[in-house]
Parts: sequence; C-alpha cells; structure tokens
Amino acid sequence: MSPLKNIDTKEIELPETIFIRDIEGKVFQSIVVQTLATIEGVALLEGNFIDSLLRRDAVEGIKGIQVDQDLKTHSVSLKIEINVAYGICIPEKAEEVQMKIAEKISRFTGLHVASVHVIFKNLICLKNSSSLEEKVLSRPHIPSFSEETLSEFSEEF
Repeated sequence: MSPLKNIDTKEIELPETIFIRDIEGKVFQSIVVQTLATIEGVALLEGNFIDSLLRRDAVEGIKGIQVDQDLKTHSVSLKIEINVAYGICIPEKAEEVQMKIAEKISRFTGLHVASVHVIFKNLICLKNSSSLEEKVLSRPHIPSFSEETLSEFSEEF
C-alpha cells in the first residue's frame, strides 16, 4: 500500500497560474496609424505618415502618438497629434477618430481604452495634400526582381 493513497488531494494547494501579456507601444502606434489611414480628412504630422508607409519609422516610434499603459487596471491612454483637412468639422472628426481608435485598440489588444486625447495641430489644404501624393507617386520606379533572379541569389547562400 502506497503512502500517497491516504493523502487527501484537497489539502494540496497548487500555486495560482499567472498569465502575463505585454504589448509594446509600437503595437499601439501601428494600430493608430492603420486606423487613421482609413479616416478621410486627417493625417499624422507632416512626413510621418509617408515615412511609416515607406518603413522609415523613427527608432522610438512615430511622432505624434503617445501611449501610456496602466498595468494594474489593464487600460491604455492615447494622445494623438494629427492634421485635419480644411473644411472638416473638427468636433465631428474628433469623435470619429476617437471612436474608431478606441474600438480597434480594444478589439486587437483586449485592453480597456481609458482615453483618446486628439490634438489637431494644423490644417491641410487639399491642393497641397494632392500635390504631396503626386510627388510620392511620381518618384522613380524601383525595379523589381523576377522570381528567377531571386532564386539565383538564394541558391548561392
């Protein structure tokens, strides 16, 4: 007879399992950038949106998006500085931006969004923004490599 058979398993207390999930600020910034890209009439501070599209992000993140996480309450607060197109109703656009960002952040991260502070820094003239798009689109085409060329390089290494 085994001595362990007489032990009541209810008396043994196992330590509670703790699950930890950390989300870096860059993840929140990326969600904000992607969300702002779907909203007409707003853009990040000049140059940053194009830089983010071309993968030239700043080392510490994107200028104009600050994220503060409260690990105790599992919530996040965001401060976003954006430009708005001339002629857009700012209170309505602020509400649209805040609602969409809060919805995306909570859906993708599971965290409560405590606040979304939107600061409108400048007006964008639609003429200027279209010429900016034309400048980006008119840049010299970067040649792409064929599958055959890529396979030649990969076989060498």
